[in-house]
Amino acid sequence: MLAFVTVAVLLTMALALARALRGPTTFDRILAVSMVSTKTTLLVAVVGFLFGRPDFLDIALLYALINFVGAIAVLKFYKYGSLGLASHLEDAPGPTEAERPGADGPDATAARDPAR
Repeated sequence: MLAFVTVAVLLTMALALARALRGPTTFDRILAVSMVSTKTTLLVAVVGFLFGRPDFLDIALLYALINFVGAIAVLKFYKYGSLGLASHLEDAPGPTEAERPGADGPDATAARDPAR
């Protein structure tokens, strides 16, 4: 029974790889690659039970976690064009005069600067 499940998972992985290569849009390709990763996680778990190695389940869970983080990173890169935070800080507005550290408002500036 587990051998049949393994063959079925391999078949669905092949179909997902075909979709990843042919996919009309980028999102179809990303979804297909994510599906292949999910099926790989399932395949590792099934093979672990097929050979009597239940510790493969830990490897499968770790692979699923890495797959999730990778999918988020790819989608963020596709949307923003980079993975770093520096590109987002350039567009962010800076603090106002009242929000800067050490500023007590407009009266405090006049009190510190006698030329005013």
